[in-house]
Amino acid sequence: MPGYLTTHVLDTARGRPAAGLRITLFRLDGGREQLTEMETNADGRTDSPILPKDNFAPGRYELVFHAGEYLHASGQAVSDPLFLDEIPIRFGMEEGHYHVPLLLSPFGYSTYRGS
Repeated sequence: MPGYLTTHVLDTARGRPAAGLRITLFRLDGGREQLTEMETNADGRTDSPILPKDNFAPGRYELVFHAGEYLHASGQAVSDPLFLDEIPIRFGMEEGHYHVPLLLSPFGYSTYRGS
């Protein structure tokens, strides 16, 4: 069964999806290769899998959530420099569906392997 990757960003400080947040995906096996860059929609999700089945390969990956840009755009940037700017999350994938959500506020975040 081939795999694929999805993500979802929730703005926990505002109690809503984080729309307009830029996300970059890198493959880490053999270096650091940028695969794609997307932006979250009104539901805080990308319009399609950030890594679709056609491009999937087991290995190590990194999602970079550009939180600082989002926090500035949403009026939540309260310090200079920001406490959170780019949030990198490194993880491994085998086959199957991987869902890596981000729960975000200006001063903290959490993630987990979702379904």
